[in-house]
Amino acid sequence: MGAVVALSALLMTGCASTGTSGTGDKTVLKVYGWKGGDAEPANVKEINAAFEKANPDISLQYEFIPSAAYPQRVQSELLAGNTADVIMTDSAKVQDWGSSGYLEDLSSQPWVGDVRKEIKPFVENDSKTYAMPMEVIGISLFANNALLQKAGITSPPATWPEFETALQKAKDAGITPLSLPNKGGWTGDAAINAIAASLVYKDHPTFDADFVQGKASFSAWKSSLQQLMDLQSKGFVDFKSELGVDEWSTGISDFQAGKSAFYVQGAWNQSSFTKAGLDSSFIPWPATSNADSNANLFVGTMFSVNAKSKAKSPAEKYVQFWSESKNASPYLEAENAVSPFTSGESPSGPATKTFTAAVNEGRFRILPSNTWADAAGEKTLQEQIQALWLGQQSIDQTVKNLDEKLKPTK
Repeated sequence: MGAVVALSALLMTGCASTGTSGTGDKTVLKVYGWKGGDAEPANVKEINAAFEKANPDISLQYEFIPSAAYPQRVQSELLAGNTADVIMTDSAKVQDWGSSGYLEDLSSQPWVGDVRKEIKPFVENDSKTYAMPMEVIGISLFANNALLQKAGITSPPATWPEFETALQKAKDAGITPLSLPNKGGWTGDAAINAIAASLVYKDHPTFDADFVQGKASFSAWKSSLQQLMDLQSKGFVDFKSELGVDEWSTGISDFQAGKSAFYVQGAWNQSSFTKAGLDSSFIPWPATSNADSNANLFVGTMFSVNAKSKAKSPAEKYVQFWSESKNASPYLEAENAVSPFTSGESPSGPATKTFTAAVNEGRFRILPSNTWADAAGEKTLQEQIQALWLGQQSIDQTVKNLDEKLKPTK
């Protein structure tokens, strides 16, 4: 009787072990993720079912944890030594939890050599690989094609002059040209990064590394900040009113309902827009005078193995399964994301073909979420853009503040 109780308790701790499930012995493998819930299923259940079918000796227990609660929940379990065998991570968590010894070193895994070279710094800590990247995902400009056609525009803009013309035509037709809901500061941050992806990084692709080394200044972002502010001076957006609109609820639902011609958000929203019947396109922000703007990307979700897992071999097998293009493609399709592997295939539908083409042509910049644009840096940038929008400071002062507040402390 005592052995049965002990076994039951062990299975419930989340630290996987060998147990009995149905007939015969199976390894119970527990996985945590903030994707795969009802609001954002991302085909996770389908991929997990395929994994179990391919590995009948493993009983998979996948638990969805909302993103808001995820860090605290997993952090406390990591400290206690009883979290899941495989945990979803991102670049910030890799740096934090990897340096703390919570994550298994995956450097010897077969998929590591296939990771795009631009992605490696986000999955590594101290030259060791602690995570398998699942996606590289865009944050950029959505266009409502039906509203553009109503305003006499036949295709989404590819250059800054075309963008200005489209915004003006939409305004003249009584259509809200552009929505940048920014109550929490996220959209202002996203917009300036989407612009800078071209106006800064086409001429200075090493800006992030140079800034961290004290060799570059945010004065290089002046033209990007000016382009952003020109949107208000030309009457295409009202920044002060946008500061009262929540970017994660009202903003998304308003664009989905057809209330503006253009909108800045993440590519993962395209699936819900398509499902709702919205005819939209996801494109690089057309910042330049030529049709060669860069795509703005960030390294999204990853999977890491708990260093204290008692089922490391099955855990590594699960991560390996997700690294294979044929298995991960349903996730990438749901997220409208790009494969992080050189041999991976990136889905491209009618709505995302322009953005994906830019990435395939090597025209992209990846947000440095592992250096100055980490969680604290992102918050700083959000606050500075909000202050600029409110007229509390000039572009020059914003640049000065960014240099001072984002400079490395070590």
